[in-house]
Amino acid sequence: MEKAVLLEISNLTVTVDGREILHSLNLAVNPGETAVIFGPNGGGKTTLLMTIMGFPRYRVTGGSITFKGQDITNMPVDERARLGIGISFQRPPVVRGVKMHDMVLACLRRDDKEAEELVTALAEKSHMTNFLGRNINAGFSGGETKRSEMLQLLAQGPDLALLDEPESGVDLENISLIGQLINEVLGKTHPIRERSRSGLIISHTGHILDYVNARTGYVLCGGQIICDGDPHDMLNTIKAKGYQECVVCLKK
Repeated sequence: MEKAVLLEISNLTVTVDGREILHSLNLAVNPGETAVIFGPNGGGKTTLLMTIMGFPRYRVTGGSITFKGQDITNMPVDERARLGIGISFQRPPVVRGVKMHDMVLACLRRDDKEAEELVTALAEKSHMTNFLGRNINAGFSGGETKRSEMLQLLAQGPDLALLDEPESGVDLENISLIGQLINEVLGKTHPIRERSRSGLIISHTGHILDYVNARTGYVLCGGQIICDGDPHDMLNTIKAKGYQECVVCLKK
């Protein structure tokens, strides 16, 4: 029996600070599917993820977002998180006054006697043990900040992970670890038939595809999805011809 669509975006139009960024955009993600979105800077990629997560600055003026069969178009951020959507930011904020340990514990949403052991285990896996007593992202390097994001997602265990440029600002030493952590977040350590977690990854360079396998690729340009296909083939075309070729397609 075919699984129902996990995330369905229909004719989504979004404005930011009064300017329309996304125009009647359509996209669907199935359970267990990992999709990657390519596109030039300013094309609307981050706006899409922020809108799916429900941040109020991103105002939906048309269309709908459905998650697990439920219309979440006007649902607040915290309810979407509880429903099973998680996000990793390209440039995560510093949160002073909140320790990493407390945030990870909150993401776990459990207070049994094994919770502390799980916090420790996940921190070790993310190479973040020495950061648990520090304010979130305060003084962290690029790689440390991304590991912090992955640690929180591991604790949350979302059904849909939104990953905004996970390789951005990460050195070669950290990128492999980030890839491993993303694969764990997405449940890729399980057999394909048993996978239910999905991912929507934004990538400008495509480097993350060396570590995380994606089944579907999209190009988002000018606020619209203009093509889809095999992500590796698409990336090769983008490397050879640039996004200017995508702009030509959009004008057609």
